[in-house]
Amino acid sequence: MDKTTHFFGTSVFGQLISLINSNVISDSVNSSKSDRYIKKFTTKDHLISMLFCSFAKCTSLREVSGAMLGLSGKTKHFQLNHIPKKSTLADANQRREADVFGKIYNKLLIQYGHVLSDSRIKEVINKQIEIFDSTTMSLFKDILKCVGRNPKNGKKKGGIKVHTIINVDETVPKLVWFTEAAKHDHILLEKLKMDSNTIYVFDKGYNDYKAFRKFSENQTGFVTRIKDNAVYKITQTNELEEQIHSGVLEDVIIEITVKEDSFESKLKLRKVRFYDRILKREFEFLTNLFEMRPDLIAAIYKLRWQIESIFKQLKQNFPLKYFLGDNENAIKIQIYCALIANLLMTVIQKTLKRNWAFSNLVSFCKIHLFNYIHLLNFLENPDKDWQKVQQKEWQYSLF
Repeated sequence: MDKTTHFFGTSVFGQLISLINSNVISDSVNSSKSDRYIKKFTTKDHLISMLFCSFAKCTSLREVSGAMLGLSGKTKHFQLNHIPKKSTLADANQRREADVFGKIYNKLLIQYGHVLSDSRIKEVINKQIEIFDSTTMSLFKDILKCVGRNPKNGKKKGGIKVHTIINVDETVPKLVWFTEAAKHDHILLEKLKMDSNTIYVFDKGYNDYKAFRKFSENQTGFVTRIKDNAVYKITQTNELEEQIHSGVLEDVIIEITVKEDSFESKLKLRKVRFYDRILKREFEFLTNLFEMRPDLIAAIYKLRWQIESIFKQLKQNFPLKYFLGDNENAIKIQIYCALIANLLMTVIQKTLKRNWAFSNLVSFCKIHLFNYIHLLNFLENPDKDWQKVQQKEWQYSLF
């Protein structure tokens, strides 16, 4: 009897864990001192347990612990030294600082940057485009303060806001910060690195004239949408040349007033009015890129949909609707581990020559998490063994 050509000595989960270089974990642990006074359940065991939660889409501590206890004797392939009980995992999620998982994520991002990056957009613009936004995740208990009015029953859900920056040529978050949902998005503007080779893209919820002045003073480009109630004065109307996209309706230079304490100053910006034929609506973009073509400014803002797709991808494919802990640290750990799982799956997707939808790839890995098949070989040609069997049956039928 022929054996499957996809058989492999390490489970699919083990192959996914092997993508994380052991030095990445040890360096992060040493810098964070996250294993100080720990005898058994180390950061590495903690990471593997929470990645199992992400890949298997577990929704409770009991589910994670019970499923992993059932793997007793089969853990050497994915380097787990201590299978956690429910209480052990709960204590670790509460006590071990979440920052160590953030460091692991950032090191993995550097390690696989060459796989994730697509420099075609940067070659056209000749600058790095970075998109930032935030998404709010509701919590069942009042762990973190949420936004909105108080409901009639007096019970108000908490919420955590995930502030994210991505490079437009990558499909995973570059930087992540957490705040309670009630915090205004402007907190992210304070953390941005001003760079003349970078263009930031964001929605109008981040409109802040003080920040716009800071962008301009540091020669950092930005593209956003102007608020409907914005007050400004048109100082110049630019002529629209023939080669400009016909969707561009207006290109003007405007002057706005920036107020800071008792001091007022004027700031010159550019406003581009664009009609989108697909959405059948007009958009007004605000920028400090005065030399760039107006239709290219509209095209740059359209790239902002990528960060919305990432938020959707994370929430749909990993367990971020149900959190395993009722404290802020546990929630951050779960989100960081979902980001790590998302990064590893993106590396697999980018490595494959065959096109796989991300959700199909995650579902496949969940089903075959502890099957001993060569993940990449199987995904490149999943029908190979089936075709081989069918061909032999056809040959036998001839006789």
